[in-house]
Amino acid sequence: SGHSLICENGSLLCETESFSRESQLIAADIDLEILANERRHHTTFMEQLSQPEAQRFYREIHFSMEESPLGKLDRHISPAPFTPDDAHLDARCQNIFQIQVTGLARRMEHAHANTLVIGISGGLDSTLALLVAARACDYLGLSRDHVLGVTMPGFGTSERTHQNALDLPRKLGMSTLDISIVPAVKQHLADIGHPLDRHDITYENAQARERTQILLDLGNQIGGIVVGTGDLTEEALGWCTFGGDALAGYNVNVTVPKTAIRRIVAMLAEESSDVALSAILRDILDTPISPELLPLDESGSISQKTEEILGDYEVHDFYLYYFVKYGFSPRKLLFYAQNAF
Repeated sequence: SGHSLICENGSLLCETESFSRESQLIAADIDLEILANERRHHTTFMEQLSQPEAQRFYREIHFSMEESPLGKLDRHISPAPFTPDDAHLDARCQNIFQIQVTGLARRMEHAHANTLVIGISGGLDSTLALLVAARACDYLGLSRDHVLGVTMPGFGTSERTHQNALDLPRKLGMSTLDISIVPAVKQHLADIGHPLDRHDITYENAQARERTQILLDLGNQIGGIVVGTGDLTEEALGWCTFGGDALAGYNVNVTVPKTAIRRIVAMLAEESSDVALSAILRDILDTPISPELLPLDESGSISQKTEEILGDYEVHDFYLYYFVKYGFSPRKLLFYAQNAF
């Protein structure tokens, strides 16, 4: 048929048209560093070459060529490698969600716990953790009131996120508690002699640690597991509080990057037959990502927006993917990003 293909580790980069009467020439850029990295990780390739008969099937052709500077690559690089926009994306997200659900359910069984405690902020991460907990209860045949969703408004909590944090667990049929951390944090800052108007890292972390203390103590009180909500991207960037939101009995999101969390929540909103639940999820998706640890602005809106501080999560996850999976250097990460974006 005259069908020719250029592939890299099973990924199709380019192909010719089959049954063409005209001669065809195709070209594509193959990343040899990716192939070398895969061969270091998957040693079966070398095991095959070590067989005596293997040498009969390979021949080496030596040639020389000048190295030229690379510009635009002749290959597609997705700007969202964790969530590539293809026909398998929803199935992949559904699989990730089911892994989270099953993992949490098994943890409950092994720990002999029949209750879960989750801090709800009205943000993406805690929303996904809550949805995972709801489905884990279904999986185990437990009623969803075995989950305790705790909202803990602080100095920077907006009315929008607070309301979503109240509405979501109630809509899912869970138990709820609404505890303001403001009095406790004010007392703590006064105890350590920290001015209330000094909005520094101490001011921010005191709130995160107060919330974690509440969740852990509630877990002890009702014999439950505190479910962590922090995601892979936050952990990689260090955008979390030591002794605060970095602590939990079991974290369902810790191996899921932020871009994938957004896509999974969007998928669950799309497939939900509950119009009210879907509306809450969509509003959470539209809310700026923020830890809400600094006071609101004059209009009562969120003043601390994570991506204005750290940069776009889409870019962070792009770097994270290629650094962890293939060990790219900073220079090559930038080169790939310039081609992708």
